[in-house]
Amino acid sequence: MNFFDVLTLIGGLCLFLFGMNIMGDALERRAGNKLSAVIGKLTTNKFAGFLTGLGVTAVIQSSSATTVMAVGFVNSGLMTLKQSISVIMGANIGTTVTAWILSLGGIESSNFFVQLFKPMSFTPLLALIGIVCQMFGKTNKKKDTGMILLGFAVLMFGMDIMSEAVSELENVPQFRQMFVMFSNPILGVLAGAVLTAIIQSSSASVGILQALTVTGSISYGAAFPIIMGQNIGTCITAILSSFGTNRNAKRVALAHLSFNIIGTVILMTVLYIVRAFFVVPLLDEQATHFGIAVAHSCFNVICTAILLPMSGFLEKLVCKLVPDTNKKEVKTELDERLLATPAIALSTSRNYTLEMAKSAVSALKDGIYMLSEYKPAVAEEIRETEEKTDHYEDIIGNYLIKLSSHQLNEQESAETTKLLRVIGDFERISDHGVNILESAEELREKEMDFSDAAKKELTTLANAVVEITGLALKAFEENDLEAALDIEPLEEIIDNLKERLRANHIERLQKGGCSIEAGFVWSDLITNLERVSDHCSNIGGCVIETSHNNLNMHEGLRRMKSESPEYKNKFEYYFDKYKI
Repeated sequence: MNFFDVLTLIGGLCLFLFGMNIMGDALERRAGNKLSAVIGKLTTNKFAGFLTGLGVTAVIQSSSATTVMAVGFVNSGLMTLKQSISVIMGANIGTTVTAWILSLGGIESSNFFVQLFKPMSFTPLLALIGIVCQMFGKTNKKKDTGMILLGFAVLMFGMDIMSEAVSELENVPQFRQMFVMFSNPILGVLAGAVLTAIIQSSSASVGILQALTVTGSISYGAAFPIIMGQNIGTCITAILSSFGTNRNAKRVALAHLSFNIIGTVILMTVLYIVRAFFVVPLLDEQATHFGIAVAHSCFNVICTAILLPMSGFLEKLVCKLVPDTNKKEVKTELDERLLATPAIALSTSRNYTLEMAKSAVSALKDGIYMLSEYKPAVAEEIRETEEKTDHYEDIIGNYLIKLSSHQLNEQESAETTKLLRVIGDFERISDHGVNILESAEELREKEMDFSDAAKKELTTLANAVVEITGLALKAFEENDLEAALDIEPLEEIIDNLKERLRANHIERLQKGGCSIEAGFVWSDLITNLERVSDHCSNIGGCVIETSHNNLNMHEGLRRMKSESPEYKNKFEYYFDKYKI
């Protein structure tokens, strides 16, 4: 093997790793919301968690990515440690799919139809389809499909180049001796673990091992320990991702490592006890692409069969290794590890936004309630809620901006834009709740009161505002288009009410029915209430435009007011309901 063969080997390895990387990223993007839905169906049932881990990993072709997701979920409180252990076990089996695909490269036959199944026969066609989708596809889904096909084509070309570059090594005695050395189980496990830890992908390291089988120097006796080590080495990604997380998230990474170490110890012990007493001809046979794939799958399936029923033991073990402390742990919010999976990160952001929205609406309703019955404890709670929504706006906004820098599909991009817009409106609603509270406190401190007519008018306006905030919350929470469409006619009624109340107030001032000082508080109240309806209108508009894929909200609302008979009917309904 000369200098140029080494360069060819390096080039093939780079293409192989690059192809695997872009294929995995494109698969993840293409899965999109479906991936989020699969994760959302997790239950405390260990078998359901196992199937989830298997399915997600089979889709995105990376057990490391699935485990890192599990670390992020547990760190964010979206998944329990118990659930994550089952997911990890499923991920270990799901990652073997790659080795089976790569094993097609070992097909040897002169038959035309059999040769069609060789990757180098159909890969050029996939590359052609992929580049057409990538260059001429009009949607992100088509472009991602193209990247999946191109990634697979690059991966297989890299695999073929590596195989050709190392084929001459079969005549190098030192190379054969190296793999005889790896028949020592400890050295073999270390070699597999170190290689996989460096490239952070067991699928890639198994592919490299499959490429090396063309030399004829690798026996199954040498391959088995390397494969076991590869499963240990792939844990490095989850371990690195657990730095800076809470205890349970660290336990997830440790559970992944413990699962593979325990499985390796059990199977290595059984294998070499059998070898000590019996002759096992298979161990001395030359490994093949197909044989490596079988060995990789068997190792993970057997480990899971042994340890899945013992997942409770594994949970207790990692809890012992990472014990609880007396120090109170602060919940980590919106874990940045989830940004690698935009669909999941977006789903998590939406959950936090919904929690923020409910808090904001609660603060507003409590503020209105304080106008009729003041309670110091409720006043303190309103202010705490407003501070909470301020905090939510900061962390969600920063998180969504970071998410925007990732490659999102059209639906994810639209949802990200919507969330960035509504968090500001919900935060302002909570601010208006505090403003209304301060008006109530000013009335109480200065022992001022409104006339009966003014109270009745204010109650009518407040009831309309409470209804519109309920519609805005429902529209956002349930993506309820009907609720969103009801907001705009009610918002127009509230605008009219404000002007009517302002005119009535001026008339009372002129007749001496209201003091000027109380009039200032009155003006602040109706202004705050009316502005709440404006923010609700913005929220409803975001829901409408997202559902219609229309970014021109104001134009759409203007057209709806002038052309929609439903709008006119709703306007008349609310006019009668909140008539003064």
